[in-house]
Amino acid sequence: MSTPFMSQLQETAAFIQSKIKTTAETAIILGSGLGNLATQIKVDFEIQYTEIPHFPVSTVEGHKGRLILGSLNGVKVWVMEGRFHFYEGYSPEQVAYPVRVLKLLGVVNLILSNAAGGVNLNFEVGDLMIIKDHISLFSINPLIGKNETALGTRFPDMSEPYALDFIDKAKAIASKHQIKVHEGVYVGVTGPTFETRAEYKLIKAVGGDVVGMSTVQENIAAVHCGMKVFAISVVTDLGIREDNNTITHEEVLEAANAAEPKLTLIISDLVKQIS
Repeated sequence: MSTPFMSQLQETAAFIQSKIKTTAETAIILGSGLGNLATQIKVDFEIQYTEIPHFPVSTVEGHKGRLILGSLNGVKVWVMEGRFHFYEGYSPEQVAYPVRVLKLLGVVNLILSNAAGGVNLNFEVGDLMIIKDHISLFSINPLIGKNETALGTRFPDMSEPYALDFIDKAKAIASKHQIKVHEGVYVGVTGPTFETRAEYKLIKAVGGDVVGMSTVQENIAAVHCGMKVFAISVVTDLGIREDNNTITHEEVLEAANAAEPKLTLIISDLVKQIS
């Protein structure tokens, strides 16, 4: 018997399916300032989030708020141009809602991108970091509450939250194109404030290389429902350092836009290889 939440997910998916003639096995979620990758898509179908039943709506600058189905590098993909965050007032369940809808639409591979603050002292603004693992202790788990057995098990294994074979392929692509990439740990926090000096020190002490306000809840929901996930961060700021620097959202968007061509190249080639 379908639960009210599953019925809602199915209603959303059915609405989208009624508008399209085909679907895709790979989906990409674009973060702050990274929406221009969508210009590389040969669009078959697009719809504003506001038109989709039960879908949240992006409220953050740099997130356009539309769902696209089209071709990237000759491969059919879903693209979410804009995501949702806990700090916007959405519940973790709402943040993860589109991931579960994508699952019902037939998606098996999920690519996540984000803008993140650099904690690792070897990182520079504009660097790319492939996420090999994350720390979610500072964010709210989207699986809290009644488990939807139609989506996945009560206690999902998280020993490989980011697919190792996807990571290897992405590193090979970066090497081929002479793009410098790091590999490290993403720490998810709630936001919307940027971190204090003491918080940066704590994040560094627990093993974080970058910190951000997204991605973790989407990843958990995706792994829960059996997707393979790849994620990559653009280092858009360097946290608070000894020179008393400050951080603004405008600077984050500017750095993300500057790094986007490298990110687009990696994701475009990766889509081709995993499909």
